[in-house]
Amino acid sequence: MEQILIVDDEREIADVVELYLQNEYKVLKFYTGKEALECIDSTRIDLAILDVMLPDIDGFTILKKIREKYTFPVLMLTAKTEYLDKITGLTMGADDYIPKPFNPLELVARVKAQLRRYTQYNDSQRPAEGEVIDFGGLVLNKQSHECSFNERPLTLTPIEFDILWLLCENRGKVISSAQLFETVWHEPYYKNSNNTVMVHIRHLREKMNGGTGKSDFIKTVWGVGYKVD
Repeated sequence: MEQILIVDDEREIADVVELYLQNEYKVLKFYTGKEALECIDSTRIDLAILDVMLPDIDGFTILKKIREKYTFPVLMLTAKTEYLDKITGLTMGADDYIPKPFNPLELVARVKAQLRRYTQYNDSQRPAEGEVIDFGGLVLNKQSHECSFNERPLTLTPIEFDILWLLCENRGKVISSAQLFETVWHEPYYKNSNNTVMVHIRHLREKMNGGTGKSDFIKTVWGVGYKVD
């Protein structure tokens, strides 16, 4: 049976959500963020429903902790209706956002939709170990050559994909233009090869930031090369 984590300090709401879900799922219910984090680190979770406003740890912090290790769906609950909160949650990796008050039946429908999507994704042909890079909002699948950044699919050329893969595979290390060129293009590096590298890095940054060219995911280490952290 799939396990659903519910975290809400409003006990009445948590109890109602549990009531509507418990016939189909095992519900793990908590009223504080601390208890929820302890559960996440010790128990298999298939989907989490997080309240943004909690007495000890806010829902965004819990979401951030989840996304450091796990990919299961996360739904955010909040009494706030500010657009910025919704953007914040989705940017940090939330899969859905439900403002209070809400219809419990709608919540159940969204839970089922997210679980169905997640199950279908994971039941499809899984890449071998080491074939996927997933951190900082970036997901690279070497097997399918698919890439997404902050939940947004990116269309990359084979060269762009290989550049990004090499940098991410060596996360935290500076890769020189020469090393990058010779590894990706499989040709000797000459002085004008640096321009080729720079153009492709610029194109990658533009794509990763929706065309504005301001993405700082790929960092330039002047006089040395490029890196990602």
